[in-house]
Amino acid sequence: MAGVITASEPSWIVPFAGLSPRQFGKLVTALRREGADPVRRGRPWSLPLEDRVLLVAAYWRTNLTLRQLAPLFGISKSAADRIVDHLGPALALQPRKRFRKDTVLIVDGTLVPTRDHTVAEQSKNYRYSTNHQVVIDADTRLVVAVGRPLPGNRNDCKAWELSGPKAAVGRATVIADGGYRGTGLLIPHRRDPGQTELPAWKQEHNASHRQVRARVEHTFARMKTWKILRDCRLKGDGVHHAMLGIARLHNLTLTG
Repeated sequence: MAGVITASEPSWIVPFAGLSPRQFGKLVTALRREGADPVRRGRPWSLPLEDRVLLVAAYWRTNLTLRQLAPLFGISKSAADRIVDHLGPALALQPRKRFRKDTVLIVDGTLVPTRDHTVAEQSKNYRYSTNHQVVIDADTRLVVAVGRPLPGNRNDCKAWELSGPKAAVGRATVIADGGYRGTGLLIPHRRDPGQTELPAWKQEHNASHRQVRARVEHTFARMKTWKILRDCRLKGDGVHHAMLGIARLHNLTLTG
């Protein structure tokens, strides 16, 4: 059965991958260089690498079920499932290992509604969610690290310590919101006991802090245009692979 959607037709790439054809081509080239399309024994893939990458990106972008998406690519639901399981981890963002001395990073947590209750818990949005700690470069706004998902009822302080970003950023300067008290990160000034208001210079610092820290919120908004982060049906590590892959796609949209 012939599919409707194919990467050989550039007009399908922007709406279903969220990338320009040029950015999509760079991604496919990088994946080949990283060994994502090895020659394997047995039955070959039913789609070329370009179409497999587009299928995974479309799955994340639209959040259609694989039963809905597979016929659009002319394959079975089980074949689409195998493609997502194979390429999802290959698309993952690799955390940055080195930072300039003057680099400033921003961290915040975002909740991803997740149907797999073995990795999710009810959180402040009253849905079963996972907490993902995301670190971006304050200057370039690129995602540099994403923590492993923790249950959504874990606060950001614990998630920062346990999910991996703290170790990934090393001694780099990191700013965060007031929910990260006691972590050693740069957070807004708070009133001392008995103070009715902050001194003017602290208010100015807090205003500047808010303006810079808002960049991570903008990053979350852009990442969640891949709709799987609004209601993730994947099980086990699937939500983690999706978050890492979407972080990589997000970075590609910024760097071109």
